Amino acid sequence: MAVATRLMGEYDVPEGVDIRGRYDEGFAGILTREALQFVADLQREFRGHVRYAMERRREEQRRYDAGGAPGFDPATRRVREGDWVCAPVPPAVADRSVEITGPVERKMVINALNSGAKVFMADFEDALSPSWENLMRGQVNLRDAVNGTISFHDEARNRVYKLNERTAKLFVRPRGWHLPEAHVLVDGEPAIGCLVDFGLYFFHNHKQFRASQGGGHGPFFYLPKMEHSREAKIWDGVFERAERWAGIERGSVRATVLIETLPAVFQMDEILYELREHSLGLNCGRWDYIFSYVKTFRAHPDRLLPDRVLVGMAQHFMRSYSDLLIHTCHRRGVHAMGGMAAQIPIRDDPAANEAALELVRKDKLREVRAGHDGTWAAHPGLIPAIAEVFDANMGGGANQIQTARREDARAITEEDLLQPPRGVRTMEGLRLNTGVGIQYLAAWLGGAGSVPLYNLMEDAATAEISRVQNWQWLRHGATLDGDGVPGLRVTPEMLARVLEEEMTRIEREVGKDRFQKGRYKEACKLFARQCTAPELNDFLTLDAYNHIVVHQPKAISKL
Repeated sequence: MAVATRLMGEYDVPEGVDIRGRYDEGFAGILTREALQFVADLQREFRGHVRYAMERRREEQRRYDAGGAPGFDPATRRVREGDWVCAPVPPAVADRSVEITGPVERKMVINALNSGAKVFMADFEDALSPSWENLMRGQVNLRDAVNGTISFHDEARNRVYKLNERTAKLFVRPRGWHLPEAHVLVDGEPAIGCLVDFGLYFFHNHKQFRASQGGGHGPFFYLPKMEHSREAKIWDGVFERAERWAGIERGSVRATVLIETLPAVFQMDEILYELREHSLGLNCGRWDYIFSYVKTFRAHPDRLLPDRVLVGMAQHFMRSYSDLLIHTCHRRGVHAMGGMAAQIPIRDDPAANEAALELVRKDKLREVRAGHDGTWAAHPGLIPAIAEVFDANMGGGANQIQTARREDARAITEEDLLQPPRGVRTMEGLRLNTGVGIQYLAAWLGGAGSVPLYNLMEDAATAEISRVQNWQWLRHGATLDGDGVPGLRVTPEMLARVLEEEMTRIEREVGKDRFQKGRYKEACKLFARQCTAPELNDFLTLDAYNHIVVHQPKAISKL
């Protein structure tokens, strides 16, 4: 009888699973037969629920396009008004005053864990370009970090990076429900990206993670891009399934949900309720939240945003969102996390650097006084300044869950959360959107998902704001203010001219050689197509994903 044999250079896969990504011996240590079976089981159990949730998203968007708006659901009023609380916060993560975020690149993982932050959120989502190489190397890096064996030799600096004795607590952010993983097929269809991210990380690390934490709770996660509590319920089922498989107690896995879509702000109680045994609170994902405001109201010409630099936490709808999140979380006994400080150190200009740090301090002082229990930083250089602000204003406690209840936020209404932001729209804003969008997308296509531009760390969320704002202004013929040309309407011809001028400027700034070797022209075409599309695509990166998928030829097994 002929017996099939696996060729050298092939992954050992269970029935129904096909790996289309490049073979690598290091990746094979992650993509074991048992790990892939775990991922496939998750995919088969939950894919129907995910399809339903995505269809409901589309139905709701059609309602918004017809003139509707998100709001509190009368059917779940009892959940919002009930006196339930989430499971107690584990002592190991009670103090989350400063969290650093970044991609799962090896040197970044080491530096972030050593940064002095309380938590490092290792990101498979907005800060990562989800190429096969990045995703699999990221899994290898996190496995080595959890095992304490991770190191990195920087040949250019002749320096070896290793973990300190004390490190930040590790949280992991998988991709959103909407993103596929085209390199992993289960029963002939692409796997759900977040189930690949979660499944591989949990399978390989849950034992060592819990051992390194002294037992108790974990692993810990951040969950992005939700729009409704039904999506949180799916995650709760995934966590319970993983806990049963691993033989660990219910509620061991804990997660913080990013409230970064406009529909989700009306579902915060419901989201916490669905995850109440697995919850660690909510986070103000404010950049994606701004993007979601435009996307939700894409068909509403009366809700045009001003320049993106003007849409900050002083805007009424943003402040209301933050205050309600704090009240909701503290009422339910969990963390209310603040937003991202996207500034990066300006090394060649001390005065400008101090001015940027002062902006960070003011923003973080606002957050801690409002009642937030912690906040995010994009760069290790910001951590001392942020920690100083939080330590001086937290009243000596690890968090403010019991001391900052924000009962005044009960009065926040749907109108408060939906109030259009105010400010001018300018040619400079259009240029900034276009320049940032092209440069970020070029870097993303080239494998970098977190990009320093103009003294800020840009990721997919800020690039999305640039794209959807350009689309919105063009779609509704927005009138620009200032710049000596008041009353000028945004037209396809204007955008084409700005695209051409920004490409010329980018080439001059980065240099002709780097410009030619980069993917700027491809990025410009893709960004322009997205800004001028008849219908707004849900996500820039979902459209761009096909540009980085590389399927390897399937080997023919010998019989």
